Amino acid sequence: MSKPSPVGTVMINAARLAGRSLARDFGEVENLQISKKGPADFVSNADHRAEEIIFDSLSKARPGYGFVMEERGIVEGTDKSNRFIVDPLDGTLNFLHGQPHYAVSIALEREGKLLTGVVYDVAKNEIFWAETGRGAWLDQRKLFVASRKRLEEGVFATGTPWIGKGEASHRQFAQEIASLTPVTAGIRRYGSAALDLAYVAAGRFDGFWERGLKAWDIAAGIVLVREAGGLVDEIDGGDVQTTGNIIAANEALMPKLKERLRKAKAFGE
Repeated sequence: MSKPSPVGTVMINAARLAGRSLARDFGEVENLQISKKGPADFVSNADHRAEEIIFDSLSKARPGYGFVMEERGIVEGTDKSNRFIVDPLDGTLNFLHGQPHYAVSIALEREGKLLTGVVYDVAKNEIFWAETGRGAWLDQRKLFVASRKRLEEGVFATGTPWIGKGEASHRQFAQEIASLTPVTAGIRRYGSAALDLAYVAAGRFDGFWERGLKAWDIAAGIVLVREAGGLVDEIDGGDVQTTGNIIAANEALMPKLKERLRKAKAFGE
């Protein structure tokens, strides 16, 4: 059994506080005032409240740290070495449709490297946390990625491009699905990248891929997967935190998953 570091504990506490606020709003989701920020990209009062709770909690505990936040954007801190990367509500569309699959995601980046990740599955009251060199944990249970070695035995998660991504992105996604569906046990689309990555770390999914995500969608999940013994990479070989084109799996499945996605891309070119 492992205990989180002091900063890890601070992050877990902030995630739980925000989660309590989200849970209250989820119970009254039909009464929320909802504004439309873009096609299929909604933001609610619940989202803003949760982000404010996280910002206040972390700022008090670690004054001077910077932030990268979904709603606030970049907040420069006096401490240039440390910054939190925060998604207060990953799975907003699920949340606003009354579907209990959403999460709070908080990561700590130090000197440009991801150090700590916390993903809180609010509806299930599950805290996934990981710190570099300390492993990945679900509360107090140590996590390991699944050990399956064959694609046909694996269940994989992904995310569909939102409507504003354009026709080319949707064609590419369709080609990837067509390439992988016949050779895997199943493909799932649950609507929360943070939880998809946490589930890879926990062995619930054998792998995950998605294109065009933001840093706050994936930062905490990257730490979880790596500390659970898995691999995280950029689908086409670039920098995953820059492009958001992420692929995660165990060592045996990663090259096979990459190859199928590479073939799908080549087919569409």
